[in-house]
Amino acid sequence: MPPRPSSMASPLWRAKLRAAPANGHGAFIPHIRKVVLEFCQHGPSSANARTFISKDMERVAREHPHVEFVLKQRNGHEPIARGFYGRSHPLSLSRTVDPPSVNGRDKVIPLQRLQVNGIERKVQLILESSGAKIKPLKKGRIVESTSESVRGIWSGMHVGTPFTI
Repeated sequence: MPPRPSSMASPLWRAKLRAAPANGHGAFIPHIRKVVLEFCQHGPSSANARTFISKDMERVAREHPHVEFVLKQRNGHEPIARGFYGRSHPLSLSRTVDPPSVNGRDKVIPLQRLQVNGIERKVQLILESSGAKIKPLKKGRIVESTSESVRGIWSGMHVGTPFTI
């Protein structure tokens, strides 16, 4: 193969065109990475949690193969479900160890006094949540965006004739 003149650009290899996995049009990477169910083996408040674990937990785990499910027996404690959110996902390109949560949070939901279907709904809530802190909407700004509008905010006072109702 003849040498290339210095004026020619280097070839663009197909591997360089590959993007890192990210949420968007063609792909979705869930935020949740781990769910821990903590329960007491003998406590009456954990009875429904034990029923959920014995009857429904395997089905939920099979429906969400991208999430690690951990059952933790803590005698003398109330049952809780804890979700950990982070970047250490099997599809991520970087294999570095991240902190327990990208946004510094994990979500803890108490499960005492809930029926079995209520426990399943709370686990589903953890699975569908992003783990971000819930922020109230700011007064006057209903839509939050990462970039401002091209034309700015519309106002009836900026037109030739004022807007009247």
